[in-house]
Amino acid sequence: MLVGVRRCGKSTIMQLFREYLKTEDISENQTVSLNFEDFENRKFLNDIDSLYYHIVNQLDLSKPCYVFLDEVQNVKEFDGLFVKPNIDVYITGSNAYLLSSELGTLLTGRYISIPVYPLSFKEYISAFEDKSRLDLLFTRYLQNGGMPGMLELPLNQIEKYLQDIYNDIAQKDIFIRHIWYKEGNFERVLEFMLDNIGSQLSSSKISNVLKNEGNSISYHTIDNYLNAMTEAYLFYKVSRYDIKGKNLLRTQEKYYTVDLGFKEALLGKTKNTDFGHNLENIVFLELLRRNRRVYIGKADRTEVDFVVMTNEGDWEYFQVAWSTREESTFEREMRPFELIKDYNKRTLLTMDVEPESSYKGIQKVNVIDWLLKR
Repeated sequence: MLVGVRRCGKSTIMQLFREYLKTEDISENQTVSLNFEDFENRKFLNDIDSLYYHIVNQLDLSKPCYVFLDEVQNVKEFDGLFVKPNIDVYITGSNAYLLSSELGTLLTGRYISIPVYPLSFKEYISAFEDKSRLDLLFTRYLQNGGMPGMLELPLNQIEKYLQDIYNDIAQKDIFIRHIWYKEGNFERVLEFMLDNIGSQLSSSKISNVLKNEGNSISYHTIDNYLNAMTEAYLFYKVSRYDIKGKNLLRTQEKYYTVDLGFKEALLGKTKNTDFGHNLENIVFLELLRRNRRVYIGKADRTEVDFVVMTNEGDWEYFQVAWSTREESTFEREMRPFELIKDYNKRTLLTMDVEPESSYKGIQKVNVIDWLLKR
């Protein structure tokens, strides 16, 4: 099961796997592929029986068979009928509702969920022949994000492309599942979220700020908006982890967007100048790609930007800053590390162009170098 925001590449990954199967001598009567956003497949959205027979009648069930279903969250009452001997089912979804619905319950223990994200910086630069100015490519990546389709567009069309993707997400993954009195209020909360990436937020805090601006929205409504945004993979909510107490905290979570391109496309260039938090967002997404779990950390009364459980079960700590060349900034970023009493790996990531260095066992690494290491 491939899950992730719309247009991030899930369908392309499935297409690549179908092409791989052809090289393994898998015949046409061993595979079926359907995209439930194609017009000709709309007839199956409310008729699960017809869908089932349409698929199995095309397969030679005496051999291993492969069924590919794109955007399966659009099918009402889809209940995993294809989980049976000799059939492997590969599905994509653009809404986390897919995993929390009855389908997720029926398939518990019988599926693997693979998150798909927009392009990493390493994947992004692979599309460019000239990599002599990585700093310029990184600046473009910070501004435009990593949605794959933009690499085929001229720069003056990227903003419209990202706006269209957002509208697609809003209409197909959010408003179709939720009935709200004022869609304009949702848009205002979304803008607030994009403008406050990496800040500690709560529904009541957002409600109070917007109320002071003349937008009266209850915190219950905002809570619904935030849940819808995370369900559609527009944002990821990151919990706080008490390093000393070794337990998760239930307050002061942070939110990071799935792609920074949405920030500039929906807010404009003048709002996309918080370089420190933008850099945090890039690092957060990369940590998600590489590790099992990612949290924000609490060390006494200070904050560690990210606490990570690696795939090997080890813990690591990360601080992110645009630059620490000023002594006061360097000391501020080091302070949380120094309060941690264990000996787990600690890394300070910055945009400073200098050789990798170590201070009291803490590694200072250039962000671009770190992003390209593996």
